[in-house]
Amino acid sequence: MRDILVTAIVFGVLPFIFKRPWIGILLWCWLGYMNPHRQTWGFAYDFPFASICAIVTITAFLFSKEKKEMVWTRETVLLLIFIGWMLVTTLFSFYPDLAWLQWNKVWKIQLMVFLTAMIIKERQHLHWMIWVIALSLGYYGVKGGIFTIVHGGAYRVQGPAGTFFGGNNEMALVLAMLVPLIRYLHLQEPRKWVRMGLASAMLLSGVAAIGSQSRGGLVAMAAMGLFLWLKSRQKFAMGLYIVIAVGIIHAVMPQEWYDRMYTIETYQQDESALGRINAWHTAFNVAKDRVTGGGFEMFRAPTFRQYAPEPFRVHDVHSAYFEVMGEHGFIGFTMFILLALFTWLRANQVIRECKSDPERKWATDLAAMIQVSLVGYGAGGLFLGMAYFDLTYHLMIVLVLAAKFSGVLGNAETVRVKSAYMHPSARWDKKSV
Repeated sequence: MRDILVTAIVFGVLPFIFKRPWIGILLWCWLGYMNPHRQTWGFAYDFPFASICAIVTITAFLFSKEKKEMVWTRETVLLLIFIGWMLVTTLFSFYPDLAWLQWNKVWKIQLMVFLTAMIIKERQHLHWMIWVIALSLGYYGVKGGIFTIVHGGAYRVQGPAGTFFGGNNEMALVLAMLVPLIRYLHLQEPRKWVRMGLASAMLLSGVAAIGSQSRGGLVAMAAMGLFLWLKSRQKFAMGLYIVIAVGIIHAVMPQEWYDRMYTIETYQQDESALGRINAWHTAFNVAKDRVTGGGFEMFRAPTFRQYAPEPFRVHDVHSAYFEVMGEHGFIGFTMFILLALFTWLRANQVIRECKSDPERKWATDLAAMIQVSLVGYGAGGLFLGMAYFDLTYHLMIVLVLAAKFSGVLGNAETVRVKSAYMHPSARWDKKSV
């Protein structure tokens, strides 16, 4: 039944994409973040829905009468260069067969990221896209939070199998990035019952992140929570939400969870932690030895034999930073860090230029919450390897589009007609301040 439902929804939406390509971006976000086909058990489980959606969206866009233009900023230019560099490192990878398989996933993700910047042309469509992402990932946050409470934290919350965030560690990082997006929607929403639902989703997603029993996830949530409070326009209300979430966690999590979290302080005695540190040294040594790094999927036994301080302690790298460093060298690592820095500076620019304008308050809120998401990703990324996860790059493009629609990137007169003044939620900002 689930297989039929998912198939019916996808193929039912496809015809509308030919007239409105932006619907294809929304559908792709639903398929990419919720992975509804992974909730089935039949033919739909491995059906290439996302590929079909991408092909239809690209075809519709190419044949549409819409103007084909890219929003070129320092972020998007650097991202394009970074993608090109990843292709170069794949050409010189340690394990070509595995590297090309991963490259095939990465370039398709980045293609849709760039298409998002080209196809989403109105603030309303951007707002709906954020809703789709938040609902898609929020499904796992709400479900995982309820699961944690019902079972007293005895079992780990994990993501859908076969996805970027299928493991408990990855799920925790995704939820840390999700909560600020829900908060953005919460700030823009005028309907009280919807605001209550969004507040509940934030709380349950926070509980689910802790219920993953990921130590890296705990670090990500702690950093994200602190920065979320600092960035909040309503610090008392946000502080109350955080206190409630902490109270729920304290009430339901078992002693085993506390024991596991305490091992952060005694990492010298933890085999997993020592394995990660050995992998980090391996990544650094590979980058030092090879300009192009080892290419995708380089963290294999032969690599450790040659480059690791402890050659026979083979372990996954579990760090976005060292993952990029090892796979793409210091050049790729520098570009990865610069992407984060440029995105942060762009958010500061949007906040600075829009915070005093009630009609553009939405852009200030969005930029601030994207910064909070990046703090969660940056902190969790120290211990979790999700360097190529869609959402990280999608948030960068969302911020660029917010800067465009709010007039920060120029052409303010045209932009405002298309976004703030035409979108009914522009009136909501005043009510939610």
